[in-house]
Amino acid sequence: MPQARLTSPSRRGILAAGGALGLGAALAACGSDSKDGSGAGAGAGKNVKSGPWSFKDDRAVTAKADKVPANVVAFTSVAAALWDYGIQCKGVFGPTRTAGGKPDVQAGDMAVDKVTIIGNAWGQFNIEKYAALAPDLLVTTVYDTAGTLWSVPEDSKDKILKLAPSVGISVYDRQMTRPLERLLALAESLGADVKADKVVKAKQRFEAAAARLRKAAKAHPDIRVLVGSASQDIFYVSGTNLSADLEYFKSLGVKFVEPPEKAKKASGGWYESLSWENIDKYPADVIMMDNRTATIQPADLAKDKATWKKLPAVRAGQVIPRVTEPIYSYAKCAPILEDLAEAIEKARKVG
Repeated sequence: MPQARLTSPSRRGILAAGGALGLGAALAACGSDSKDGSGAGAGAGKNVKSGPWSFKDDRAVTAKADKVPANVVAFTSVAAALWDYGIQCKGVFGPTRTAGGKPDVQAGDMAVDKVTIIGNAWGQFNIEKYAALAPDLLVTTVYDTAGTLWSVPEDSKDKILKLAPSVGISVYDRQMTRPLERLLALAESLGADVKADKVVKAKQRFEAAAARLRKAAKAHPDIRVLVGSASQDIFYVSGTNLSADLEYFKSLGVKFVEPPEKAKKASGGWYESLSWENIDKYPADVIMMDNRTATIQPADLAKDKATWKKLPAVRAGQVIPRVTEPIYSYAKCAPILEDLAEAIEKARKVG
C-alpha cells in the first residue's frame, strides 16, 4: 500500500497494494484540543480507569504502562480513527497535509490545523521532536507477518521504540472487520466511550452498508471490478488476497479482476505492474482507483494518458476512488462500502 520508491520488495508491494508509487509519510505533533470537542484527548474519555494499563497487539506484543497513556503518537490514519472515537493523539506521523496545505485524505476529520509537520515523506521520523512530546504510546499499522511497524524507519526504530511502548494493528491478510474491531478495542482501553450513540450508530451504518454491498454483488454477478493505482510510468493492478478492504469486499461477493500469482510474484503477491500501453490487459466494468495524494488521480490521467481514456469503464464513467489505506473506524468505513455498492448497482456491463 505504498510506493515504488522503496527498495524492499515487501515494502514496495505494500505501497502498491492499493497500488502505487510515491506514497509520502509525514510525522506531526499536535496537542491542542479541538474547538468542536470531537477530540477528547488520549486518556480523557468517560471510561478511563485508574491503575496499570496494558494492550496486547497483533504482533502478540503487550504494551504496558502505569496508567492509561495520555501522550499517544500514531500513524495519521490510525490517529484519525482514534479521533472518531473521541481520542485525540498528541502527535501523528504519516500523510497529514498536502503540498497545498490541505488535509490529506488519510487525516479524516482530525484538526490538522493544530498539527506540526515534522516529516512529510515516507519513512521520515524526527526522533528529537518525537521525544519532545514525551510519548506514552506509539501506534501504527502492520502490513506483513514479521510485525514491521508501518512508517517507523527501520534504521532508527530501535531508538524510537526505546522511548515508549508500541502497538501494531495488523491490516495484512485479513478482512476489514478485524482491524475495525481491534482499533475500537484500543480506543476503549484509552478511555473512549464505545457505547456512545455516535459510535453505535456508526457501527449500525457499517453493518447496513455491508448488507447492501452483498445484495448488490449478488444482483449483479457479471460486474467485474478492477483495482488500480497510477504512477507516471506504471499502472498497478492490485490483487485481493492481502488487503483487508478487498478481502472483505470479496467475501461479500464482489467479483474482482485478479492478476495471476506469477504476475504478482515480483511485488510479494500484492499487484501486477503494467506499462501504460498494456493497461487494457484485463476487461473490467468498474475501476477503483487509489485515492492517495501520492498517486496520479483519474482527472489528471484523462489529460495525460491516451490509453486511460480508451478503457471501457472510463468511457462509461464507471470509475470510483479506492480508499487504499482506510481509516479503520466504523464511521469512515461505512461510506466506502456504500460507494462501492452504488457503483455496482448502477454499473453497465462494458468490460
